[in-house]
Amino acid sequence: MKPRNIVILVTLAIPALFLSQRIVNAAGPVSVSGGTVSLKGTVKFQGTVPASKPINMSADPSCAKQHSSPAMSQDIVADAKGDLQNVVVFVSEGLGNRTFEPPSQPAVIEQKGCMYAPHVLAVRANQQLEVVNSDPTLHNIHPLPANNREWNKAEGPNTTTEESFSREEIAIPVKCNVHPWMRSYVAVFNHPYFAVTGKDGSFELGNLPPGTYTIKAWHEKLGTASQQVTIGANETKHVDFVFKPM
Repeated sequence: MKPRNIVILVTLAIPALFLSQRIVNAAGPVSVSGGTVSLKGTVKFQGTVPASKPINMSADPSCAKQHSSPAMSQDIVADAKGDLQNVVVFVSEGLGNRTFEPPSQPAVIEQKGCMYAPHVLAVRANQQLEVVNSDPTLHNIHPLPANNREWNKAEGPNTTTEESFSREEIAIPVKCNVHPWMRSYVAVFNHPYFAVTGKDGSFELGNLPPGTYTIKAWHEKLGTASQQVTIGANETKHVDFVFKPM
């Protein structure tokens, strides 16, 4: 996607050392030398947030009956303050020729209530991906990569499929061939310096070596923004992204 209507704000915070728990959990810890730095920030949506639309699951009653109220679309999810969820923030340039081993623990995406959880997942290249079907119905998970091997697997109720992606790609759309409303995205990285924003729109990239980096923020509907940031040893900086309606 081409970047459109995106504002980027950068401020310097009090020097400190932070380790991103999100990074440690999702991608495994990384050892670096020469002091470490941390990049923190938030992603916001400016303006009136588009209303989520109810999803019609009547084609499969076993899906519909799992929801006491209609499930809602997840294209753009933000709270009343504009805190924007499901944005992938990552280092796109500046790591040089450093290489990183994939983590031993798997990443997990769950099919529950005939929805993908999480809606946006970030993993490492060659990291095991467990696709769990917690529903009492058949699913057919079908990633549509541009830079990885495409696969298409049926999954019966209460089963798990294991796969992986070998190349970096931001981001791979995933669909269910049985339930057309089911959509998610998987971002694949060669390094551990990435995060996906949660309900408060915040992110943290910790345990970085000092250096100059290009940081990007990707959203499935709002595009991609980038900013170059230089961070010294044992320093923390804030980088805030603001997406506007397209």
